[in-house]
Amino acid sequence: MRAWLLDELAGLERLRLAEVPDPVPQAAEAVLEIHFAALNPADRYLAERQYPAKPSLPHILGRDGMGVVRQSGSGDLKVGERRAVLRGDVGGERPGTFAEKVTVPINSLVEYPLEWTEPEAAGASLVYLTAYQALTMWGPLPAGAVVLVTGASGGVGVASVQLGAAMGYKVLALSRSPEKSRRLVQLGAAATFNPADAQWRTAAKAAAGPGRVDLAIDNIGGKLLPEVIEIMGESGKVSLVGRLAGPVPNFNTATLFFRRLRMGGVAVGAYTNAEAHDAWSQVLKLLSVTGARPLVDSVFPFEQLPQAFARLAEGPMGKVVLQVK
Repeated sequence: MRAWLLDELAGLERLRLAEVPDPVPQAAEAVLEIHFAALNPADRYLAERQYPAKPSLPHILGRDGMGVVRQSGSGDLKVGERRAVLRGDVGGERPGTFAEKVTVPINSLVEYPLEWTEPEAAGASLVYLTAYQALTMWGPLPAGAVVLVTGASGGVGVASVQLGAAMGYKVLALSRSPEKSRRLVQLGAAATFNPADAQWRTAAKAAAGPGRVDLAIDNIGGKLLPEVIEIMGESGKVSLVGRLAGPVPNFNTATLFFRRLRMGGVAVGAYTNAEAHDAWSQVLKLLSVTGARPLVDSVFPFEQLPQAFARLAEGPMGKVVLQVK
C-alpha cells in the first residue's frame, strides 16, 4: 500500500510518499481501508516534536479518517461496514490515516450519521470531541450563557460554534475575515468580531451584556489571550485549546484575581475510551437538534498532502481533507 512516511520528527518537509507493507491486525483490531483522512494542527506539532507522542519511525501521521472495514477481529463489526476513527493512539503512538490502510482498535471505530458525506465524516471526530470537552469541562453553564470562541473559522472553532448554539448558549465568534464571519453567523454565532479591530472588546462587551462572557474557548493564544481575559465575567472560565499565535507575552496573573477567573487546558487524550464514546454520542445528539453538519473547507488528492498542509496553515474555513481512495 501507499503511505506518507515521516522519517524523523523534524518538520513536515520530511514527509515522503512510499510503498509499505499492508498492516496486519492484532487481536481486537480491524483493518480500515481509508477513503478520506483529515488534517489537524496536532499532526504538524507532532512532526515538529512539539507533541507528547513518541512514535516509532518512520511514522504515518493522521488522527482522523473514515473508510471501509476490510478485516475485523470482532463479530459485531462486519467487513464492508463504513466507520470513522474516534480519538485514540492512531496517528500518535501508532500509524495513522495518511495511508491507504490502517489498523485501528475496534473500540476506536464509530458510526456516523448516514446523511453525512464521507469527507464530512472523515474530519468530524477530533474537532467535535475537542469542542465538546471545551464546552463541558467546567460543568454546566447557566441557561443562556455567553460563550466566546477565538479562531472560530478553524475546525475546532466551527465545531464550538455549532455545539454551543445547539446547547442554547449565546455564541460570540472572532474572525478576521468578513466572509468567514458571515458564514459563522449562519452556523449559529449570535455576533462576530474582528480581533484586528482595536474596538472589538468594547463591541463584544456590549453584545455579551452586563454579565460579560461566561466561557471563552481559545484556539489562538499569543497576545490575543489577555484581550479575551479582559472581557470575561465574574467567575468566568477559559478553555485553552490551541496556540496558533504562539506563547502569551507578558501575562499578568493579577488579571485573574478579582473576577475569580479560571483557566484550563483541553486534552481530548485525557478521555477514556468509554468517555470518548459517550462524548461522541452527546455530540451527535446535539447536532441533530439543529441539523448542523461538519464543515469541509477543501479536499486534496492523496498525492498532495504537502499542499493540504499548506492550506491548513492559511487558515481554512472548516476541515482540510485528504482523498485517499
